[in-house]
Amino acid sequence: MKILGIDPGLRTTGFGVIEAEGAKLHYVASGTIKTDAAALGDLPGRLKIIFEGVREVTARYRPDCASMEIVFVNVNPQSTLLLGQARASAALAALVSTDLAVAEYTALQMKKAVVGHGQARKEQVQAMVARLLALPGEPGRDAADALGLAICHAHAGASFAAISRSTTLSRRSHAQYRKGRTY
Repeated sequence: MKILGIDPGLRTTGFGVIEAEGAKLHYVASGTIKTDAAALGDLPGRLKIIFEGVREVTARYRPDCASMEIVFVNVNPQSTLLLGQARASAALAALVSTDLAVAEYTALQMKKAVVGHGQARKEQVQAMVARLLALPGEPGRDAADALGLAICHAHAGASFAAISRSTTLSRRSHAQYRKGRTY
């Protein structure tokens, strides 16, 4: 199964593609979609670049499914709103427009799956992604997060699918709040 991971961001959106054969994971590709071509205040232009970039990645690598980071509630509401627009308006819309099934994970879930604890730093995620995929070097930060989301889905996706077949799943009606963040 080929899995596409997307780490959404308004300036830089990371992507990573892996192939999962049972417990074995193989690196396919990774990179970033940068919106520098659009002016800093040109939100529609940046969203268009993200949308087209994600569509291009899905057309090129033909993944079977996708995983994406759930945007957390930041202390700065303006940052949260802009990141939410990059995620929902552009990246998520691009994925669902190609009829891909999209799984969503928090940064905490991804870090726990890849590094082993939810408070891992970016450098730790980069090192573990390189180790798990036997890469010759560490990927960039955004690409590493995207590959981490794909790895998280490779490990957890089968379990979640089995649970969903046996019971009705619903979103949690509560959340844990810590330092202004929702998990």
